Amino acid sequence: MLADDHPLIREGLALAARVALPDAIIDSAGSIAEAEAAIAEHDGYRLVLLDLILPDAKGFSGFLRLQQALGAVPIVIVSARLNPELVETARLLGATGYISKGLPLDEMLAALRIVLAGGTVFPVVSVAGNHAVDSMRTRITALSGAQLRVLIALAGGRLNKQIAGELGVTEATIKAHLTAIFRKLAVNNRTQAILAVQPLLGEAVADTA
Repeated sequence: MLADDHPLIREGLALAARVALPDAIIDSAGSIAEAEAAIAEHDGYRLVLLDLILPDAKGFSGFLRLQQALGAVPIVIVSARLNPELVETARLLGATGYISKGLPLDEMLAALRIVLAGGTVFPVVSVAGNHAVDSMRTRITALSGAQLRVLIALAGGRLNKQIAGELGVTEATIKAHLTAIFRKLAVNNRTQAILAVQPLLGEAVADTA
């Protein structure tokens, strides 16, 4: 699966993927929603190459959604930026790799082959350990898929009624999800929940990707 909203980038990634996986069927998506639809329709993905920022994603929200949908399938983030904080956050959240879009084809192929062989690929960057992100990752993994969607919508500034409409459920269901989210994130209210996940879903991260 190639998830990137730039057709030329998708073509380049597809070329590398076809060489690394000659017999694979390659699906492309221009948004997280398209990727989720493809995942729901098809089974057996071996690898996902994901642009960090897509039209319907902010920060690592798209990555977290696909991680929920794919389980153990490796996800490699492919980005134009090598911001050390982004790389370290991707590693802590469980990405299998972080590859620069500017890599020459032979280096990208080498990276993909490492991932397909069960390894990980991250650029060498210098960054202090982020214990807050590591702790929040542990808490986020306890959320169900529905709870994660509610949390992402909450961080996007949506009201309970709006979230309910988008997910096709009642406001009472959203309130129940929020109660569970607050408990799992060890916070007391909406504001604290948003602040807790800001390093993962916030504008500061999105603007540097």
